[in-house]
Amino acid sequence: MRIALALKNLQWKSLPVSLVLKEHQQDKYLQQNPQGMVPTLVTDQTSIHQSLAIIEYLEEQYPEPPLLPSSASNRAVVRALSQIIACDIHPLNNLRVTQFLTEDLGLSESQKLVWYHHWITEGFSALETRLEKLGSNGRYCFGSTPTLADICLIPQVYNAQRFDCPMDKYPLINEIWAHCMSKSEFIQASPETQPDHPANL
Repeated sequence: MRIALALKNLQWKSLPVSLVLKEHQQDKYLQQNPQGMVPTLVTDQTSIHQSLAIIEYLEEQYPEPPLLPSSASNRAVVRALSQIIACDIHPLNNLRVTQFLTEDLGLSESQKLVWYHHWITEGFSALETRLEKLGSNGRYCFGSTPTLADICLIPQVYNAQRFDCPMDKYPLINEIWAHCMSKSEFIQASPETQPDHPANL
């Protein structure tokens, strides 16, 4: 969501919610988002949950610069790339899942990493193949400008690196990561630049 806001150059206010401190499970936050997940976008009209829904809302409300291509077929391609990550990789590796693996099922840290690496490998392998077939230029997933797919990809690569996932088999993904992370919009949306990051407290 932060990347989309930055790419569209929108003004917004961040209200940090700590997953580590389980602030997302407290009543105050659950009143905004009963699912107890982040992010939540609060507007004058409503509260919106789920990252993809939030970004699609921003795209409809603030269409420039576009994060989806102009044709229906190309929009479907970008949405499919995005959903490989947002629907098939990220949910299996997010904090509530990995905490359940260790705290409830009793898996060790090394066993948790096996789980994490498995789903990254399966998802990124499919994504890399799809990018190759689409003729990705190694700058962005699709086309010559950032799209919803890049917004989904960059945080997942960040997490994969954080958990020491081998990335050498994904040259296109690595090229897209390097290119996007040279852009100010992606840099200003990165975890290290956020006021609630441990290094900034």
